[in-house]
Amino acid sequence: MTKDIQPVFNNSCGISGCHNSGGIKPNLSEGNSYNSIANGGYLNIGSPEASVLYLWLAGKGSTPMPPSGTQNPSNINQLVLAWIKQGANNN
Repeated sequence: MTKDIQPVFNNSCGISGCHNSGGIKPNLSEGNSYNSIANGGYLNIGSPEASVLYLWLAGKGSTPMPPSGTQNPSNINQLVLAWIKQGANNN
């Protein structure tokens, strides 16, 4: 998480006015992101492709992220999906 996924959140999500402390849930700022998504119902370990987090990033959820509707590069989608498939560990 900290080496591969958190940098994505730092650069694209956990910024001022978005998914940061005091911002839009989940809080994806460093040090808060894992607990926010793991305990907030954003992950589905049993069916990773149905995880809210993945659906947002893939542009398939009710609210695609980023909000402009521009999909993230597929490597980010696949990186997050692989992390969820591996158990979404806080490592």
